[in-house]
Amino acid sequence: MDTIGVNDASCIRCGRCVKVCPSQIFVQEKAGGDVTLHKPENCILCGHCVAACPTGSVNHAEFPAERVHAVDYGAMPTPEQVELLLAVRRSNRALSARPVPQELLDRIVAAADRAPTASNARQLGYTLVTDAAQLRAVTEYTLGIFGTLEKRLLHPLVRPWLSRLVPGVYRYVPVFKRLRREYAEGRDRVLRGATAVLFIHAPRESRFGAEDGNLAYENASLMAEALGVSQIYMGFVLTAVRQDRKAKLAAMLGLGDRRICAVMALGMPQFRYPNYIDRAPAPVTRK
Repeated sequence: MDTIGVNDASCIRCGRCVKVCPSQIFVQEKAGGDVTLHKPENCILCGHCVAACPTGSVNHAEFPAERVHAVDYGAMPTPEQVELLLAVRRSNRALSARPVPQELLDRIVAAADRAPTASNARQLGYTLVTDAAQLRAVTEYTLGIFGTLEKRLLHPLVRPWLSRLVPGVYRYVPVFKRLRREYAEGRDRVLRGATAVLFIHAPRESRFGAEDGNLAYENASLMAEALGVSQIYMGFVLTAVRQDRKAKLAAMLGLGDRRICAVMALGMPQFRYPNYIDRAPAPVTRK
């Protein structure tokens, strides 16, 4: 069958598909007129046309009837509920030893996968690590990169000019030392005892891989909070990845030539925060 078609018998010619299609495939010469197709091969498979059609008249090979669901807007969370979810979400680093149930991990990944991507490219991939040995390897990889970076920063030929060009970078040297010392003493301050780590990755040539990855991260983060799962943005791991020209972590995870764009540690909290706070609002410029 063709990828896209319009059922003329049930189409009410409302023009919604015309208005929402980013590829301008749907054409309506005048209001209330017939809807025709122009270069359907340009379809980016976003599904806007199917989602917008009130009569189910858009037939799309990628979105058969069993993959199309009516929206009950009455069941949607209220703005106040969304604001509360945003307000209470925090990086809770007080994690228990209990593993995150697999069904919760699946829902978190599914939420990430619902995020929009540039041009609906959907090039993101997800790697979920729950094996204890691999989790330790992630921490040790991160500390190893930091050790190498520390040596570079403290090199007597590098430090004089780098301290002037990027003075703030040297505040991380004692952090690197402390992370390695505490890990040697049995305290992992990188993963914080997380029982799962989610890696979000994209093809290395993807122009918007980092942006897409962070949109997906936000979806996953909000779902984790709603499920009562602690989530922590793994800035240390991501920093190590960006400093590693040999992409050793990607190789360790079997990602081939894919680029890690975002990293989330997950665990079951020892407790949930009983309060949320109001931060000082950011300045907004209106023009």
